[in-house]
Parts: sequence; C-alpha cells; structure tokens
Amino acid sequence: MKSYLFPAVYFFLVFALVIGCGEETSSLPKPRAFPRVLYPSGKMEPFKLEVCPFSFAKPSYTEVERDTAYFDEKPLNPCWFDIVTPALNGRVHLSYYPVSSRAEFEKHRDDAYTLVGKHNIVASYIDEVPITRPESKVTGFAFDIDGDVASPFQFFVTDSTNHFLRGALYVRAKASSDSLAPIYQFLREDALEVLNTLEWDK
Repeated sequence: MKSYLFPAVYFFLVFALVIGCGEETSSLPKPRAFPRVLYPSGKMEPFKLEVCPFSFAKPSYTEVERDTAYFDEKPLNPCWFDIVTPALNGRVHLSYYPVSSRAEFEKHRDDAYTLVGKHNIVASYIDEVPITRPESKVTGFAFDIDGDVASPFQFFVTDSTNHFLRGALYVRAKASSDSLAPIYQFLREDALEVLNTLEWDK
C-alpha cells in the first residue's frame, strides 16, 4: 500500500510544479498609455465678429459660439464668445472689455491675475509667458497652469489704452490632466496662433 502511495504523491508534486511554472510573469511596470486621439487638420482662416473691435485668424476646423448668458444674465459685452474645437471637446472662451481709463485697464488686468491665482490651490505650478507684438500694439501674458485644473491655459492681451481681451482654455472630458496633456498642448498652439494674428481695429 505504501509503495503505491509514494509514486502518486511524487507525480502530483511534479505536476503542480510544472503547472505553476508554466507561465512566466513579469514584475516590470507597464508603460503609461494614453487614449488614441484623432487630431483635426485644416488651415488658418481670417475671422471677425461685427460686434468686436478686432480680428484674427483661426483654424478652419473650429467653430464660433456667441455667449448668450453669463451666470444666467446677459454678458457684460456682446463681444464674448467661444472658439470651439468639436473634435476634441475643447473651447477657448474670449471676453472683451473696452478700456476708457488707466483705472479701468488696471482693474481688468488685476481681475485676470486674480482668476489665474484661484488655481493656486490645486496647481503644481503656474508659468507666466509674456506676449509682445509692439508693431500691432498687442501685449500681455499667457499662463500655463499645471495640475488638475479647470483651465490649464489662460491669457490676456491689451493695447493698454482702448482694448482688453481675456481668454481661457477648457476641455470637456472626465480624465486626469496627464491624460489630457497632448490635447491641451494642441489647443494651446491654436490659441497662440489666434494671439499671433490678432489685430485691433484702427
């Protein structure tokens, strides 16, 4: 009886060992992966709204949506609108303010800095980038905001005497800032093209 038991136990142990070692597992972490994104393509085309005292060029794959309400009220100025990129669920909100005094200019500038500063609670860092196009009287600052924030790119441009334009980039998606980083960068480049081609009315 004992002579039959030993080979059976031995066979079972060998079988278990072979099965257990049959598949080799790796302890290396998997590389980070991002969802596949199809980026739109097109050319820059001139754009102007009659109610706005400026013009610029925008990508042909974008659309413009006028603001009809601001916190359930009419916008402070009819020249408030969004440049929308439907393929990426992205939009750049633009709000224009006429300037009639130095005090008004400083108020709009300070408000822009305040809105950027509200991201300090969750932002990893905020990088301030100057915008300087003196030949077109377009100066201001852009702000790259890193972290899980509502708007990772904001800016304002002005001529310091008559015009003040503020912008903020938004992406409507439930994902971390790391996953959305390539989309942010694509939309940021589009926004910079708008700023590089913006001209105030004479």
